[in-house]
Formats: sequence, structure tokens, C-alpha cells
Amino acid sequence: MKIAVAREGNQVAQHFGHCEGFEIFTEEAGRISGKQFFQNPGHKPGFLPNYLNDLGVNVIISGGMGSGAIEIFNEKNIEVITGASGDPSHNAESYLKGELKSAGSVCHEHEHHDSCEGH
Repeated sequence: MKIAVAREGNQVAQHFGHCEGFEIFTEEAGRISGKQFFQNPGHKPGFLPNYLNDLGVNVIISGGMGSGAIEIFNEKNIEVITGASGDPSHNAESYLKGELKSAGSVCHEHEHHDSCEGH
């Protein structure tokens, strides 16, 4: 399994599409066995979910995310966890333990200007 965490600096990014990049954790036997950072190749509507799907991602963790991206991830059977914050590694480990649940933080404005439900 591969778990992607949208990252800004060394924290979970609060807006998926505008993050610095993605920390992708590889899971084996219930534990994180590796991680790799991928720079965000650019924000274009619909691009990033397909990009992460091509990287083999099974789960995406972010602070907030637009409904269009969520829809595409759902179509590709990639689990979406929103409302996350803090350290990306801690979030990936919490997900594997079953302790991380989605808060359903959806950004409704594409040109969000601080309107992403407080993100």
C-alpha cells in the first residue's frame, strides 16, 4: 500500500492542490517500510489525482481538498482523508493503526482566498 501525504514544509498541507509536494509512504505488513518525496508538478484542476494514481497511491491525506479532486480520487478507489494536520509521518502511522479518520474538510472555492473552512 502507498499512502500520500500532502506536505508544506514538514507539516501536512492545509490545501491539497497548492502543497509543496507529497510524501509517499510505502506500507508492508502494517508498518511503514519506506518514504519518498515528490515535488508538486503543478496545480491544474483534475491533474494531481491522476498523477498520484499513476504513482500507485492508495490513500491521500491532506488538511483540505476541493470536491473535484475528491470526486476523482473516489472514481479511482483512492481513499481520501481530510482534516489532518501536523507531522506527515505521524499521520501515516496513525492511518495504519486505524486512528486517523477523515474530517470531511472540503474546499468549495477554487480561488479559495482563505475560504477553505478555516484552512
